[in-house]
Amino acid sequence: MNQGLSLPPLLVGEPASGADPMVRARALAAQGCDGGTLVHDIQPDRLRAALIVAPEVPLADAMAMLPICAVGFQNALGALAPPEVAVHLTWAGDILVNGACCGAFRVAGATQDPNAVPDWLIVGLDLTIQLGADDPGLSPDKTSLYEEGCADIDPVLLCEAWARHTLVWINRWTEEGNAPVHADWVPLLEGVGKPVTQGGYQGEFLGVDEKFGMLIRDDETTQLLPLTTLLETDT
Repeated sequence: MNQGLSLPPLLVGEPASGADPMVRARALAAQGCDGGTLVHDIQPDRLRAALIVAPEVPLADAMAMLPICAVGFQNALGALAPPEVAVHLTWAGDILVNGACCGAFRVAGATQDPNAVPDWLIVGLDLTIQLGADDPGLSPDKTSLYEEGCADIDPVLLCEAWARHTLVWINRWTEEGNAPVHADWVPLLEGVGKPVTQGGYQGEFLGVDEKFGMLIRDDETTQLLPLTTLLETDT
């Protein structure tokens, strides 16, 4: 299913041909490929993709790409799925469909320094289209599009829709800043007001700050976890 994608201008598709798109994207980014490259591996049971961007702002600000890609995906799946299908997100990047985990986002960058402008930033998507024959029912906290009534969605069209919606949000963020992304992302977040364990901290998930950082309140203090804590380290 790894035929060429129909992508909007400024985005270029790069088939991963069965490889992990995140690994392939890291290699391409290190070689100096253009921002806007979308590496993809689309199979009947799994959609994996990785979008390479070339930020012009410090890493702390460029991390907005994670909620931007997440909101773009929610918009894309929301437009293609039946109206009764609920799509939510977690702060750490999980994708929830009707309350169960159906996939996740990952993020990697050329630097870990929040004040440095990274040469590249990659946001990866890994989505379960259909669980294996032995999986349904064994893990009620995990699901797939097929199990949630989305069997008619073509994963290629979904990937293309994600790219289009994400590009719209990138353009809007460039022009208007964090506020519009924040306004759409926060209502989609699961777990606000509930106990959470994240980044070595435990407490109540109070919400997020203006740069999308997680606020965790324990008995004594409030901790702020910036999105940069989600960056994958080099392997």
